[in-house]
Amino acid sequence: MKNKFYKIVVPCTMALLSVTYSCKNYLDKPSTGTLTKDVLANRAGVEGLLIGAYSLLDGVYQGQSGDAWQTTVSNWSFGGIASDDAYKGSNPTDQPYAAEIMQHNVSVINDYILNKWRNIYNGVQRANDVLREIPLVTDGSIDATYKAQLIAEARFLRAVYHLEAAKIWRNVPFVDETVTYTANNLNVGNPGPIWDKIEADLSAAVAALPTTQTQIGRANKYAAEAFLAKAYMFDHKYDQAKTALADVINNGVTSSGAKYALGPFANNFNPSTKNGPEAVFSVQMSVGDNSSGFNGNAGDALNYPSGGPATCCGFYQPSFSFVNSFKVDPTTGLPLLDSFDSSDLKSDQGVAATDATYFPDTTTPVDARLDWSVGRRGIPYLDWGTHPGAAWTRDQPNGGPYSPIKNIYYKAQQSSTSDTYNGWAPNQSNSNNYNMIRFADVLLWAAECEVEVGSLAQAMAYVNQVRARAATTSGWVKGRLTGYTNGDASKPIVDNTQYAANYKVGLYTMANFTSKDQARKIVWFERKLELGMEGHRFFDLQRYDALYGGPGGANYMKNTIDAYIAHDASIPTMLNPTIKAATFTAGKSELYPIPQNQIDLQNGSLKQNPKY
Repeated sequence: MKNKFYKIVVPCTMALLSVTYSCKNYLDKPSTGTLTKDVLANRAGVEGLLIGAYSLLDGVYQGQSGDAWQTTVSNWSFGGIASDDAYKGSNPTDQPYAAEIMQHNVSVINDYILNKWRNIYNGVQRANDVLREIPLVTDGSIDATYKAQLIAEARFLRAVYHLEAAKIWRNVPFVDETVTYTANNLNVGNPGPIWDKIEADLSAAVAALPTTQTQIGRANKYAAEAFLAKAYMFDHKYDQAKTALADVINNGVTSSGAKYALGPFANNFNPSTKNGPEAVFSVQMSVGDNSSGFNGNAGDALNYPSGGPATCCGFYQPSFSFVNSFKVDPTTGLPLLDSFDSSDLKSDQGVAATDATYFPDTTTPVDARLDWSVGRRGIPYLDWGTHPGAAWTRDQPNGGPYSPIKNIYYKAQQSSTSDTYNGWAPNQSNSNNYNMIRFADVLLWAAECEVEVGSLAQAMAYVNQVRARAATTSGWVKGRLTGYTNGDASKPIVDNTQYAANYKVGLYTMANFTSKDQARKIVWFERKLELGMEGHRFFDLQRYDALYGGPGGANYMKNTIDAYIAHDASIPTMLNPTIKAATFTAGKSELYPIPQNQIDLQNGSLKQNPKY
């Protein structure tokens, strides 16, 4: 859908009613547009509104308040650098509001949270505009079957936007189509969680959506059911989630009709293999469509190495602790659940890019997903050649030695899959979709449910299904660094017949699943490995914590983040003042503050989150 319409030409929401949660000051102004309810009261008008609602799923539109990287669906800031996945990157003073997020010291006037809130509720209102407009269509252009589908898609989108808000702030307003200027009910409060309302929207969508769609990117029944399961997971309704996930696993197909399956791991992050059988629901990205790069993955425009695919900007650098998580037992090939951070995997931190004596560790066994999740010196970086280390890191002493890779396009495809973002960032917009839910996500949620309310043996089977894909040697990175031509570090000698590192991935047995507590630890760690650097980790830790009903016990999130901070801040060559000053406060830092601007606009209806 998305490549047919630029975000800047989807103003229907603004023209019809308003975006109440981000633009209330516009409500008192008379409309200056030509689009009215009557003009849009036909199939084309409703479909245009629906496209507008889909279009904002990536969190970005031209002319928005704030930058794309503040509001992006990838949640690299809210879900990534706030967790143990990654650092902010760049240099310590760049993007100070992102530094607040990494330090768990987020102010109520932080631009990232304000603009994220605005864009989420803009999306909610776009979905509501579809629901308001459908009853006005009386020309026969929408039959009863298609009407039910359109309503279901709009409710699906409204639920997805609200779910994004609930993950970040938990206590958020639920805004439906009855909230309008004319009804004089714009001041909607946030008395508590809204999981029940999100679940109701998604249940309705599951019941009415078709199993396939004619346009890739539109939600089908199984995408809605997967999101319903996700809402249940946050609501800790494991029985209901288990039932929904079983249906998705056993019967689910993509919107184009392909049975859900695990293909090669790297295919999830390759613009040329997107929308494959693992894509339960993906936000569609496109380039070369005269949108100034805004239809590409604009929200990750900063998250490139400072060399190679682009020349800017060095943000979202994987952490030492995250990399250490991929170390495995040399005999079993299983993760070191309790001791992964006891030593650091060899890196080039503090090593000059010109140093031709550096070689990556090819002895320590590591999970093969490491080098599809992290760029590190001496290892092939997709098809861009061997990662050269410090030459590609903007400020290695403060940002660390590692680069993001899951959001990067391939060199051979650069001309067709990248674009200039907003006139200033060459090749920093790309057509790599963002997978909001992929099939591995579904399998690991199902494993969690089995641990809580089902069978430990079935939980193990789901985990092993994910690990078996990682153990498939055809998906391992090849290209071992064996030397340098004439001692020149810029001219690596690579043996492409050998694996780049000592990869080893084993499967679990029931001897590992000895108790619920141990099974939880295994499943949760597997999510960390499989879904790292995809913006999920902070929210996973949040829902595990007992504070909001999770089974991880009191202070689970704080203890996990504190251990990460203590480890990475103590690395002698890691000078980063941001992580050294990071402090996680239990009962506060699990959520983000409600933007003060929105509290002020709502005349007391909105209440601030605890301790802010």
